[in-house]
Amino acid sequence: MQLSGKHALVTGGGTGIGLAIAHALAQQGAQVTITGRRQQMLDQVATDRITGLAMDVRDENNVQNVISKAVQDHGPIQICVANAGIAEGRALHKTDMEFWRNIMATNLDGAFLTIREAMNSMVQTDWGRVITVSSIAGLRGLKGASAYTASKHGLIGLTRALSEDYMGKPYTFNALCPGYVDTDIVTRNTTNIAERAGISTDEARNLMISANPHKRLICPEEVAAAALWLCLPGSQSVNGQCIEIAGGQI
Repeated sequence: MQLSGKHALVTGGGTGIGLAIAHALAQQGAQVTITGRRQQMLDQVATDRITGLAMDVRDENNVQNVISKAVQDHGPIQICVANAGIAEGRALHKTDMEFWRNIMATNLDGAFLTIREAMNSMVQTDWGRVITVSSIAGLRGLKGASAYTASKHGLIGLTRALSEDYMGKPYTFNALCPGYVDTDIVTRNTTNIAERAGISTDEARNLMISANPHKRLICPEEVAAAALWLCLPGSQSVNGQCIEIAGGQI
């Protein structure tokens, strides 16, 4: 229970990677606030150490109000996991501003707002960890997903810049860069890819599996283990890094 007394915030915490991270932190004693846009889903996964607050990371006022309430309920946020995001691909000539802005507002603006508001209370403490969930698309171009790729590259840039801003202080900032993870996002993208490419869903799923060097989907718990490690003793000199969880070299 090495995180007893710590308050963690995990956006997009109702499913997939976010929920796996929330469970990993709670198992080590942290009190975890998870957020997502659907309160009902958050309530379904709540436990004595995990509580849910509906929040839309695209809405600045909503982010400010919800994080303020989380701090009021459970104390300063000392672990901030900016995980909320959407993964959708679209060819450049089909990418209108509405699609572009929604990707950016969720994946990049949302992380910025979440971290900014969480830091208001974190800087009042003597320890803190900020973890962003980027992607292998933050490290290389992902064909057919220019908006998503740009947002994930931007997220890594934000993480690295903040690590420099707070250098020498007891807070670290790191990005996790998973490959294809076995979550609902992959399930949805399987259908989308199949429809766009005119192939079967099995073939579409195999395209994503084969994109991981070790030829299997990554378990959400594998990403959660990396996030937990960044919060435990011994990781305090890991700062401003992009940690690839992809089954091999990218």
